[in-house]
Amino acid sequence: MNADQSTRPVRLLVISGSARTGSYNSQLAHLAASKARAAGAEVTHVDLRELAMPVYDEDWATANGKPAGALKLRELFASHDGLLLSCPEYNALPTPLLINSFDWMSTVPAADGLPNGTGATAGKPVGLMAASPGALGGIRALPIVRTYLSTNFAMVVVPEQLGLPHADQQFDEAGQLKKPELDHVLDKLVASVIRQAKWRLAGA
Repeated sequence: MNADQSTRPVRLLVISGSARTGSYNSQLAHLAASKARAAGAEVTHVDLRELAMPVYDEDWATANGKPAGALKLRELFASHDGLLLSCPEYNALPTPLLINSFDWMSTVPAADGLPNGTGATAGKPVGLMAASPGALGGIRALPIVRTYLSTNFAMVVVPEQLGLPHADQQFDEAGQLKKPELDHVLDKLVASVIRQAKWRLAGA
């Protein structure tokens, strides 16, 4: 066991799969991040829009190399222990922004002491959330995201998840969830990701 690894704070990435200003999924991701900080984790927010990756295109990559945003995302995953992800549902699917970003990262080769794109994610826990103003709360896309991350990126998707229906009515003015039962689910999700990350660090 590496003592330094097992005693340092857990480092989590927080990502919203939405590009919309005022996104409910971004609100939910920020709330999860605040809970993670309160539990002692270090948190880094990632805005996928700022990584500015083009639509995935192998011909583009041949001509231009891997996008800088894909290299940055690989670097962030390599230096963190887990992920809190909130992604909206577009026509029962995850957002193109999310899938495109991860597809690009999956093509990044190992270099400069860093693992390849999928090596940077392998074995790391992820907690899934979704929010929607509709009645289903984005839950139709969550199984797809679960399979996508576990199968292609070897991430450990914790069993706890949160689909937040009628999201336009769920947050108070302070950005907290109004319903205690939903807040409790989010607490359990965040705690599960931190616990899995600690177990992984303890065995490093």
